[in-house]
Amino acid sequence: MISTRRRYLRGVGGASAGGLFALAGCASTDPRDGSDDDGNDSSDGNGSDDDGLPGSGDSSDGECGTDAGDTRPEGTGGPGVSIVAVDDEVDLPIRPAVEVVREAATTEHPPRLRTTLTNTGDERVRVGEGRAAHFEYVADGCDALTLLPADGEYPAEPDCWRLTDAIAITEEYRTFALDPGESSERLVDLYATPGEDACLPVGEYRFETTISVVSEDAEPESSATWGFAVVLE
Repeated sequence: MISTRRRYLRGVGGASAGGLFALAGCASTDPRDGSDDDGNDSSDGNGSDDDGLPGSGDSSDGECGTDAGDTRPEGTGGPGVSIVAVDDEVDLPIRPAVEVVREAATTEHPPRLRTTLTNTGDERVRVGEGRAAHFEYVADGCDALTLLPADGEYPAEPDCWRLTDAIAITEEYRTFALDPGESSERLVDLYATPGEDACLPVGEYRFETTISVVSEDAEPESSATWGFAVVLE
């Protein structure tokens, strides 16, 4: 049985917990990479954002989009996302990567990315926090865009992909294991946060998160910050 110890709720999308739409983060086994989420809590109990929980990456120095009303010409689909910058490899036995899976937003779906974490070492490792390491529920430095797990349903304006309400996230600390050479992949969809003027505002945005190698007790042994920049146009 998987245990989960929740601390409190945090919101993705700029609203307080009292007005949040969905409760994300219940303990589960992830069939996508064959690993389980332990739900172990390694927090210090003071509500700090420096623990690698979803949305905790400090990307305040990243680029913020401009000309929010612009988009592609009518009938071409869009806006579309492209990756324009990726950080160097981290000083961990983990190699992060990101790629575009679905470039343009349409009436049927938002843009989609795939994040991958590969164990490049010779020993089995545990990675935390399991959601943040894959950029799930992580917002850009301007809080204009957020990345959400692709298998979820969210309150978004039809054909617009702008959230109408914030998403509530439980703050447990999840981990998953990777054997030598093994990779973990997650699909994340790109949404605009509530309050944005445009559906998906064009411009350049940076996403950043913390990736940790953790002990069996989910205590971080070594951590590194990693991120990338995208352009919506």
